Order: sequence, then structure tokens, then C-alpha cells
Amino acid sequence: MLRTLGEQPTLWESILPAGMLTMAPELERVDELLDDERFFEPYREFFHEHLGRPSIPIETYLRLMFLKYRYQLGFETLCREVTDSISWQRFCRIPVGGRVPHPSTLMKITTRCGEEAIGALNDALVAKAAQAKVLRLHKVRADTTVIEANVAYPVDSSLLAKGIARLTKLARRLQGRGFATRTKVTDRTRQGHRLARTVVNTLRRKGELAKDELRRLNTELAGLATRTVGEVEAVAANTRRKLSSLEDPRGADRATLERLKLLAQRLSQVAAQTRQRVVEGVMPPGATRLVSLHDPDARPIAKGRLGRPVEFGYKAQVVDNQDGIVVDWRVEKGNPRDAPMLPAAIERLRELTGKVPRAITADRGYGEASIEHTLHELGVTKVMIPRKGRPGAVRRTIERSRPFQRMVRWRTGSEGRISALKRQWGCRRTLMDTLEGARTWTGHGIFAHNLVKISDLIG
Repeated sequence: MLRTLGEQPTLWESILPAGMLTMAPELERVDELLDDERFFEPYREFFHEHLGRPSIPIETYLRLMFLKYRYQLGFETLCREVTDSISWQRFCRIPVGGRVPHPSTLMKITTRCGEEAIGALNDALVAKAAQAKVLRLHKVRADTTVIEANVAYPVDSSLLAKGIARLTKLARRLQGRGFATRTKVTDRTRQGHRLARTVVNTLRRKGELAKDELRRLNTELAGLATRTVGEVEAVAANTRRKLSSLEDPRGADRATLERLKLLAQRLSQVAAQTRQRVVEGVMPPGATRLVSLHDPDARPIAKGRLGRPVEFGYKAQVVDNQDGIVVDWRVEKGNPRDAPMLPAAIERLRELTGKVPRAITADRGYGEASIEHTLHELGVTKVMIPRKGRPGAVRRTIERSRPFQRMVRWRTGSEGRISALKRQWGCRRTLMDTLEGARTWTGHGIFAHNLVKISDLIG
């Protein structure tokens, strides 16, 4: 059951000194901005109006999530800090002496509502800013970046060794519960980790002998993974057969079986791409390459950075205006082309606010004549994006004009905006798996960022 508002203040607040009840000016402005029922609407479809266990108040949840991203706190640390601070309790609409929500409750709501709710929240906030006439769209700038996935540097040998260990553990867990007890499962965990360590040590060597040794070790490790998958699939088949014969099977057993089948499928893919790279000498395409066993949507993305030529995660586009408000954002799987993402962002902005920016600028990755034509059709007056390749004489004259150069210099500030989102608002790395998790995590960070920016303009 959905609850939007919390309890009324208690009598304790009337006897506390006024200085203990004051909030920071920033929190006061954000608190006033969040006091709008339109921010409750995205959560209504995820809760029944009358049936079920009452949820925590949505106004409390939104303020807790703002504090989490504003100060980059974990869920447990957040709840502990709110418990210790009367000021933060007042901001979160928790009565003095009241109970702070448990961290797991916040996690479940965040996961349950997902990208749909946070996307609608950001749209409602931008629409509110437009209604208050503080959203300026004279000019906007766009840029892309990588939102890192919560994975270690992906090496196929390490993924194979970890996958063998996890598969064996899940299979033994099912056998410990009485399923497929007569099916043989060989524990190859120690052998897999030993081979993975040998691969890492061999990488430090040079020459053809080292390459041949690496080829042999990776082939052997992929063979171990394939044999483990074969045995585990037999366990899964026998477990499925026994579960179907039970009148009331445990949900935990079904969940373990599903995890086992999913992990076996991913490990088979890692073994196949290892053989493709080692035996055939062909690097698997980045669009399909698996770089994590727990986050199957993460992909390798090459952005050309000197320190990190290849990053692993998701591609994000950020569009902001001259006041620093992120008017549109999008997180995509893999490494799609930059140019087609910009007209889609302007179309979404027009549907949301009824307006289009007068001028748009971006880096050379967006510089295509077809994209410029599409933006003009959408109603953009000035498109100041350097073209790809070597421009002609007429184009050089346009790009060397003073207004064009001024806009291009202003565009470089988008890199600073992205850097601030990563350093101060938790958008450097998503701690939620899959594409939906990355969009949810990034969306909450941008929502908190925009709350501060828009509250400063309105207040």
C-alpha cells in the first residue's frame, strides 16, 4: 500500500531549542522544491492504493535518496547518519524520536521501481522548472561519457576461474538439499585458480614461447569450464525433474536452479569467446563480448582516453543548459554512435517542455550533415557543431566565425559538468547491475544534481 506523506511532528519538537531544528539553506530550498505531489505520481503504479503492507512515505524516501547522492553515502551509512542528526530527520520528514527506514527497505524500493520511476521523476522536475520559468533553453550542449560498471578489470582467465568456482558452489548447494545427489560434479576450483594465476604470471613474459604458453593455458582453462558446465547442466536437469514431481517445491530451490542455469550459460559464452581469441586469433566484437558474470549488459567502450583507452560499462549522453541543469540524459548499452542520440534528446525535450533550444553545440563526434538537417527540422535555429573530416572552404568560413568559435569554447564546459556528476553525484560508477540498474543509479544522481540547481534558481 502506498503512503505518500509521513507522520505529523511530535510534541518533542516543541520543547527543543530552535537552533537544533534549523536546516542548512540548501536543504531548506530542496525541501520546499520536493514538497510537490507530482513527485509522488511515478510510484503509484508500483503500489496498491489500499491493499498490502504500507510503504514508507514517498516524501521520506525521496529526501533520503537525495542525501545519499548529495553526500555519496551507502544505504547503511545514510540511515545511521539520519538517525544521529535531528536536522536531517526534519528534512526527511521523520518525527523526532521516530523510526528511520531500514537500509534494505530503501534498496527494495529503488530496485522495484527502477528506471521507469526515476525517469519520470527527472521529467517531472524539468517540467516543474519550465513551469516556474527558470529553465532557459537559449543554448544547450551535449557530450557522451562512460558510466563504469561495478566490475573488476575483465580478463577471460579470471572470469573462467570465478565462473567454475561459483558453478561448483551452486551445484553442491542443490545437492546438499537433496537434489541430483548421484550426479557427479568434480570440484575444479583450485585447478582453475591455479591456471588463472599462471596466466597472469605468463603475461609478464615476452616472446613467442610466452605466447604459446598463454595459448595453451587459456585453452586448458576453457576446457575446464566447458566440462564443469556439462556436469552442472546434468545437475540442473535432474533437479528440474525432481522439482516438477514435488507438490510444494521451495522457492529458494527454484531460485538457485535459475541462477545455476543462467551462470552456466554465461560461463559457456566466456569459454567460447576465449577460444575465439586464443585459437582463432580474432578478438570478439565489443557489442557481444561478455566482461562480467554478474552484469551481462556491461560492454567494453573505447573513448580514446590516454589513461583509460578502454572502459567497461555503459555509454551515457548528458545535455545541459547555461545554468548547469541537465535537461536530458540517456544511458545506453554498448557504444552506439554519438550523432543519432542528439536528435532523440531534443525530441524528448520538446515533448516534455513544448520548446526546443535555439542553439545547440557538441563535439566533432556529432558533426554530420544529416544530423544538422534533422535538428533544423525539429526547430533548432543554430546548430554549431564542427563537422567530421576535412571541411570545405564554405564550411571553414562558418566554423571560423566568432559566434561559432564562442559556442565551441562554451561546449568544453560539458566535460566539466560530466566530471562534476562523476565526482560529486555518484555517476562515476554504477553499483547496480544490468542496463536498468545503470539507468536507475545514474538517474538518481542527476535528479539530486538538478534539485540543487533548480532550487537555487527558484529560491
